[in-house]
Amino acid sequence: MPEPTKKDEMPNGQPEESVAPDSNGAPTLPEISLEVSPPPEDGNSVKKLSIDLPNDSAPEATKGRKDSVWSLGEGQNPEDVDKPIDNPPLSTLLIESPQSGTVTVGGDITFVAKVEAKDLLRKPTVKWFKGKWMDLASKTGKHLQLKETFDRQTKIHTFEMHIIKAKDNYAGNYRCEVTYKDKFDSCSFDLEVKEVESSQAIDIRSAFKRSSEGQEDAGELDFSGLLKHRNQREHKQQDDTPEVDVWEILKNARPDQYEKIAFTYGITDLRGLLKRMKKIPKEEKKSAAFAKRLDPAYQVDKGGKIRLVVDLADPTVELKWYKNGQEIRPSPNQRKYIFEHKGTQRIMVINNCSSNDDAAYSVVAGEEKCTTELFVKELPIKIVKGIEPVKTTVNERIELECEVSEEGAQVKWMKNGVEVPTGVRSRYRVKCEGTKHYLVIDDASKEDTGLYSVMASGGTSEAQVQVDLKPLKVFQDLQDMTVLLGQPLKLHCEIFPGNVPGRWYRNGQLIQPSDRLNIIHRAKVHRLEIEACTLHDAGDYTFVPEGYSQSLSAKVHIIDPPRVHLESLNFPDNTVTVVAGNKLRLEIPISGEPAPRVVWMKGERVILDSGHRVHAETYSDQTSLTIEVTEREDTGNYKIVLQNEAGEATASVKIKVVDIPDPPEAPLVPVVGGDWCSMTWEPPKYDGSSPILGYFIERKKKQSSRWMRLNFDLIKETSFEPKKMIEGVPYEVRIFAVNAIGVSKPSEPSKAFTPLAVTSEPTMLVVDDVTDTTVTVKWRPPETIGAAGLDGYLVEYCIEGTNDWVLSNKEMTEKTKYTITGLSPGCKILVRVKAINKAGASAPRTLQHSILVKEVVEPPKIRVPRHLKTTYTRKVGETVNLVVPFQGKPRPKVTWVKDGNPIEPSHVSIRNTDCDSIIFIRKAERSHSGKYEMTVQVENHVDTAIMDIQIVDLPGPPQSVTIEDVWGENVALVWTPPKDNGNAPITGYTIQKADKKTMEWFTCIEHYHRNCITVTELVVGNEYFFRVFSENMCGLSELPTQTKKSALIVKEGLQMKIPEYSDRDFKEAPKFTQPLINTFAVAGYNATLNCSVRANPRPKVIWMKNKMTIFEDPRYRMFSNQGVCTLEIRKPSPYDGGMYTCKAINDLGEAQVECKLEVKVPTQEM
Repeated sequence: MPEPTKKDEMPNGQPEESVAPDSNGAPTLPEISLEVSPPPEDGNSVKKLSIDLPNDSAPEATKGRKDSVWSLGEGQNPEDVDKPIDNPPLSTLLIESPQSGTVTVGGDITFVAKVEAKDLLRKPTVKWFKGKWMDLASKTGKHLQLKETFDRQTKIHTFEMHIIKAKDNYAGNYRCEVTYKDKFDSCSFDLEVKEVESSQAIDIRSAFKRSSEGQEDAGELDFSGLLKHRNQREHKQQDDTPEVDVWEILKNARPDQYEKIAFTYGITDLRGLLKRMKKIPKEEKKSAAFAKRLDPAYQVDKGGKIRLVVDLADPTVELKWYKNGQEIRPSPNQRKYIFEHKGTQRIMVINNCSSNDDAAYSVVAGEEKCTTELFVKELPIKIVKGIEPVKTTVNERIELECEVSEEGAQVKWMKNGVEVPTGVRSRYRVKCEGTKHYLVIDDASKEDTGLYSVMASGGTSEAQVQVDLKPLKVFQDLQDMTVLLGQPLKLHCEIFPGNVPGRWYRNGQLIQPSDRLNIIHRAKVHRLEIEACTLHDAGDYTFVPEGYSQSLSAKVHIIDPPRVHLESLNFPDNTVTVVAGNKLRLEIPISGEPAPRVVWMKGERVILDSGHRVHAETYSDQTSLTIEVTEREDTGNYKIVLQNEAGEATASVKIKVVDIPDPPEAPLVPVVGGDWCSMTWEPPKYDGSSPILGYFIERKKKQSSRWMRLNFDLIKETSFEPKKMIEGVPYEVRIFAVNAIGVSKPSEPSKAFTPLAVTSEPTMLVVDDVTDTTVTVKWRPPETIGAAGLDGYLVEYCIEGTNDWVLSNKEMTEKTKYTITGLSPGCKILVRVKAINKAGASAPRTLQHSILVKEVVEPPKIRVPRHLKTTYTRKVGETVNLVVPFQGKPRPKVTWVKDGNPIEPSHVSIRNTDCDSIIFIRKAERSHSGKYEMTVQVENHVDTAIMDIQIVDLPGPPQSVTIEDVWGENVALVWTPPKDNGNAPITGYTIQKADKKTMEWFTCIEHYHRNCITVTELVVGNEYFFRVFSENMCGLSELPTQTKKSALIVKEGLQMKIPEYSDRDFKEAPKFTQPLINTFAVAGYNATLNCSVRANPRPKVIWMKNKMTIFEDPRYRMFSNQGVCTLEIRKPSPYDGGMYTCKAINDLGEAQVECKLEVKVPTQEM
C-alpha cells in the first residue's frame, strides 16, 4: 500500500497538487485525505475510519481500489470489496426509486422507495447501502432511521430512509436493493451535504477523546479534527498548535509507559491511538543492496509510458522484477516491458500503459526487496459532437447520433432521466462505429416523445424528440351489411395515409386472421374478408387505424332459412318407438336466423305449448314434443312446421307405442316323477305388438309364498321339465311371456302335484369290531332319502358258501352301527344292510369280503397331535386341556408320569377312554411345567410318548439399574438381568425416564435387547431418574427397577463436580444395652420383664421360657418400642417361674439375655 506523502506548501499558503518529478521522472503520489463514515447512533457500535483519494486529484482507475481504503473495526474486509458479488437476476420491482438530494449540515432529508405487492405473496426484502458494501441496517440510531409501511388499498410497500441532522461526511453515493425470491432490483442515488467553510485546529489529543457525557454525540469517537472535506482546495494555517507533541513522546517511550502517558495528557482512546501509531511510516534503515529505492508510488496517463528506476549498491547482484507477485520475464518479441542498464541503475520501461498495468510492482536484489504502486489515470471521455433535436411522425425511423473523444468508450443513453433499456426485446437499439454512438428507434410511436440525453464520463448532451401523428382522411367508410348464412362477407374502407396499419374488432374483441378470415392492407385500402360466414360473425365491426383515436364502424346481420335436422336423430324411417306408460321427450334440432316459429300437429289437431299430458316446447336451436305418460292411442304421424323471414320448412315424425304381452293360460302338469315333472302351456292371446321372444318358468311349494325361477335363459318352446324337486312336497308352477318390451304378468298357477320315491342304499358299510362271538358293523345313511323319509335299517347276514340270509335285528334300528351276536367262533359270514321308509326297502349294501369271527390283537399306537410334538406353552392361570388319541386292541392300559414321578390327581385331572386320554388342568401354575410321559400297553406291547408342557409367567424386574456415565445431553445406563425370567426367555427391556420435578414417566425405548443403553436428547438443566422393565412372551414385569441416583444434565463448560461423600454405615448386629434382671413376682399379680436392645436393621425379638419359644400364649403379652422389649405375664402362678430369655436377630447377627423369675405364693393368715 502506498504511504501518504506530504504536500509542498506554496508561498500563498495553498497546497500544490503535485510535486516536481525526481531525477528519474517518476511523479509523486496524489493527495490523500482522511474521511470518517457517519457515526452510528448507539454508543456500542464499532467506529470506522477510511482513507480515500479525493475526487479532484485521484485518477478514475484508482477509485474503489482496495489500496486506497483503510478500514478500522468490524465489517467487510477491504480485500473483499473488489470481489464479484453474486446477485440474483435483475427484474423490475421498484415502481418509485429514491432520487438524489442535497441537504445542509444539521438538516434532515428522507429518501423513499416504493414496491408494488400486487403479484407478491409476501413482503420483499429491502436493504440500504452506502458506497459498495456498508449495510446501513446496523447503523440506525439518532441520525439514521429506516421505516416501512404498507397501504392495503393500493397494495404498495413504502420504504423510507430518514437522515437526521446530517453531517458533512454523510455525503456520498447510496444504493437501495430490493429482493423477492428470484427477482432483484436496485437503484443508486447521491447525497450532497453543503456546509459553511470553516477552519479547524487539528489536535491529536482531542481526536482520541470521547465526547462529553450527556451531549448528542456522547459515547462516539470524534475524528472531525483530523478530517478534510473532499472538495476543499484551500487550507489555512493552524492558529493553535498542541503545546506538547504526543506522537513524539509515544514513539520514544517504552510500551509499558503508554498507559501512563495517555492518562497524563487526557487521551481516553488509547487503543485507537496505538492503531494509528502502527500506520506511521518508520524510518527505514540504509539498504545494503539498493543505493536508491523505488518511489512509494507512480502515476501515468492511460496510453503513456513509465520508467521505474532503482540504483544498486552492488552492480553484480542478480535483479528480478515482479508484478503483483508474478515475475516479469523479458521477451524478444514483446515490446511491452523494456529493461535497461545504466551503470548501477536498473530501469524497467512500461510502454502503452493500460488499466491492466495498474498494479503493485516490486524488485528483488539478492535478499532485499523494494516495492511501489503504479496508478494508471484514465482521461475523461468527452462528447465532441452532441445529439440534435428530432421532430418526426409515427412509424418513422429515429436515429440519434453523438461523437466522443475516444474509441471504445462507454456511454449511457437516457430518456427523461431514466436509462433506456437496450435488451433483446427492447424497441431501442444501440450501435457504435468508432467514436460515433447511435440510438436507433426503427418504428417510432407517440410514446417515444421526450428528452433524450447521452452521458459520458466527461460530459452530457441532451436533445428533444417530438413524435406526432399523421393527419387521417377517410375516403370510404364501412357500410352496414346483411348476409345469408354461408355466403362470403367483405368489409371495405379507404383511408389516408395509406401506410398506416390498423386493427379490426368485432364486438370489442380483436380479430386475428385465420384460414377462413383474411385481413388485407394494400396502400390506402383495408379489407376484411370471410369466405363462409357463420352466425358468430354477426355483430358490430370496428376498424381502428394505429396511432389514431378515430375509428370506422359498421353492423353485420346474418340470416338463415329455417331447417329441421331429423338426420341427427338416427331413427329408421323417422319412426320413434316408445314403451307404453313411459315418458317421451322428443328433441329435434332446428336452425334458422332469426329464430323460426315452430308448430306441432297430429292430423288436423295442433299441439299447444300449454297442454297437460302432451305439449310442445321451442328453443333457439331445437324444438321438443313431450308426452308425460304414453298410451296406445298416441301412435301416429306428427308434423312440424317452421317459419321465419328467410323462408319455411316442414317435416314429419312417426311415433309407435309398444307394450308387454298378456299373461299365458295356466300350465298343465301331465307327468310327475320322483324329483321331476313334465309341463305344457299355450302362447298368450296378445303379444304387445312385438313378437314373443320366450318364456320364464317359476315354481313354489304349495304352503310357501316364495316363487323360485327355474330358467335364466328364455325357453322358446311351450313345454318344460322341472327337476330337483323334493319328494313328498306339493308344488305349483306358473309361466311368464317375454317380448322385446318386457315381461308379462304371471299366469295362473297350475294344480298342485307331489313327487314321491324310495331312498337309495346305505353307504360306506365297514367292519368296526370283531370278537370270538360278535361282529360289529357301521355304515352311513343313504345319499338320497325318499319323500317318505327314513324309518330305520335292517341288518342281515349269511354263512359264506350259502345264500340263506338271516335277519339279525327283528326290529328296525335307527342307529348306523349294529353288533351281530350269537356267532360261532371261526366261521366266516357276509353282512348286508337295507334302508327302510314308507315307500319300502332300498337296495341292500353288502360287504365285499367275508368276515372271520375271531378277535385280533392290535399293538398300541399313540397318535400325538402336531401341536404337542413341540413344547406346549401356556400362561399362568390359563386352562390346559390336552387330548391324546391312541389305538390298540383289546382296550389298552394308559399310565401318566411327570418327570419320572406319578401325577398327583389333586393337581392334574386325567380321563382315559378306549381311544384317547385327556389331561386337564383347570388353572395352570408354574409348578405344572415339566415333561409328561404317556404309556399305552396291550398285553406285551407298549408305546410311549413324551409331551413337554411349559407354564410361563411375567418376569421379575432387573436386579439393579445404575447410571454409568453422564456427558452433554446423554446418560449411559447399565442393568443386570432379572433373577426370575418367568420360565421364559427375556425378549427385551423397556426404559423410561422421569424429570425429578414432575416425576412423570415417559418411555424412551421399547423391546430393547441389550443390558446397556445411552439415553440421548435430554434437556439441559433437568435432573432425571430412570427405570427399566423386563419383558418376555407374557409381557412386561409388574414392577420396574429404578436408579437410586439421579442424573443432572449440566450445560457443557459449566458442569460442577459434586463432591462424593461416603454415607455412614449405621448397620450393626443386635446388642443389648440393658440386660434382663432376676425378678420375684407374687402369684396372682401381673409381672413384667424389661430389657433394651440396639440394632440396624430392626431386629426380630423372640421370648423364650426354659429354652422354649413363647408362641401365641394368651397369658403372655410382648411389646417392643424404640428398642425397649417388654414381656408381661398375666397373673402368674408358681408354674410360670423359670429361666426367661430375650433373643434379638437381624441379618448381621443375633444376641440374647437371660433372667430368672420366681413366683411366690402369699401365705394365708390363720
